[in-house]
Amino acid sequence: MNAPASPSAPDSLSKSELQTQIVQALSANLPAHALLYHTEDTTPYECDGLTAYRQRPLVVALPETQEQVAAVLRTCHALNVPVVARGAGTGLSGGAMPHAMGVTLSLAKFNKILKIDPRSRTAVVQCGVRNLAISDAAAPFGLYYAPDPSSQIACTIGGNVAENSGGVHCLKYGLTLHNVLKVKGFSIEGDAVEFGADALDDAGYDLLSVVVGSEGMLAVTTEVTVKLVPKPQLARCIMASFDDIRKSGDAVAAVIAAGIIPAGLEMMDKPMTAAVEDYVHAGYDLNAEAILLCESDGTPEEVEEEIGRMSAVLTAAGATKISVSNSEAERLKFWSGRKNAFPASGRISPDYMCMDSTIPRKRLADILLAIAEMEKKYQLRCANVFHAGDGNLHPLILFDANDPDQLHRCELFGADILETSVAMGGTVTGEHGVGVEKLNSMCVQFSAEENAQMFAIKHAFDTQGLLNPGKVIPTLHRCAEYGKMLVRGGKLKHPELERF
Repeated sequence: MNAPASPSAPDSLSKSELQTQIVQALSANLPAHALLYHTEDTTPYECDGLTAYRQRPLVVALPETQEQVAAVLRTCHALNVPVVARGAGTGLSGGAMPHAMGVTLSLAKFNKILKIDPRSRTAVVQCGVRNLAISDAAAPFGLYYAPDPSSQIACTIGGNVAENSGGVHCLKYGLTLHNVLKVKGFSIEGDAVEFGADALDDAGYDLLSVVVGSEGMLAVTTEVTVKLVPKPQLARCIMASFDDIRKSGDAVAAVIAAGIIPAGLEMMDKPMTAAVEDYVHAGYDLNAEAILLCESDGTPEEVEEEIGRMSAVLTAAGATKISVSNSEAERLKFWSGRKNAFPASGRISPDYMCMDSTIPRKRLADILLAIAEMEKKYQLRCANVFHAGDGNLHPLILFDANDPDQLHRCELFGADILETSVAMGGTVTGEHGVGVEKLNSMCVQFSAEENAQMFAIKHAFDTQGLLNPGKVIPTLHRCAEYGKMLVRGGKLKHPELERF
């Protein structure tokens, strides 16, 4: 099946005329303050957390009710106008970058927690509720929401659903998909849709698993029912230092091989450790080539036993220093550096591009050593922090976006990391999504037939291709052009591209 046709403005309308038409049509259902279209008003919406790519939207709609959301979608569908849903804008792959001839649908005003049910251990929240706010609201009941992205103080649950976000505790407690029961929203036609159920299982096809992680391509989420879990009686964290990258990578595999599933298992290399220590003073070992943060939670007896077992495994794997938190304040101090890795990187570089590939745990050392060689190749620095327990890498390539050559080298560096990850048996994304950033890399991982199947799913939900068009799934033409470019540059490493 071919990709849905890319939406475009009617040939008879200029950009300004189309903008006027959209504003007039939306004004029938939205108050004036809920429509932005002047340049100074739409510029703040021109990008998400991936600031290297920017595009001002034609119109920004800020609905306040479910009925208004439906009306916006019905209007855009009738006018054949693209729609890009947006939450807090913390995404890192350009998933919320606007369409130049479309409407950005901001759902920031949908920020109410509708219900906390301690008996069923669930919460019903609107899509604009911040991730951390759910746990804050559930805390009086001894419960919390487990997925905890580093941006949890700002990111919204709607965005988490779009990207299937994880966090430092995803190894034990799972990603967004594993912690969501139901998603409500609207189709591009403005019809109400519902995926999943209040029960643990739902009849028919598992469309909840299709929608979670679909990056706004299939429907617009307005309400989410999430699972809550009991707060553990105790949590303690090990901070282990290693004088060799390979030892630290092997230690991660050894912990899992020992049958231990920590609440969190994170790694930072020396450059990242230096950056965050200077920022938050977490007490990190600045002489270590890498440090691991390994957390255990549960009853005091369970934690004591697991901390002992993990310490023994880490020591046997070559840890040069092991520190164990002795209080909740010290545990939070250990984690403060990991949680602040991104802002800390912003202090040492004008810009950074955060990659998001995954690899088998046994290849952690291999990918880190490969990235070190890429730093020399592209003449750019890279600091590494990642969810080591499930092999989800977050290399932060440091560059200056004001220098076009640096931006170009950064893009090549990032593509090289993704392609190398696929060659090592991994994937091009773990939790940040594809957006616009990884479109070319999708050509490396998936065949033309596989991409066609993904387009077929989108077509089933969105026949005209109006929801977040031009993202996530590369066209056959794009993959062919990318393959030709790599051939010309003598860089065709992956056999999959030879098929285009």
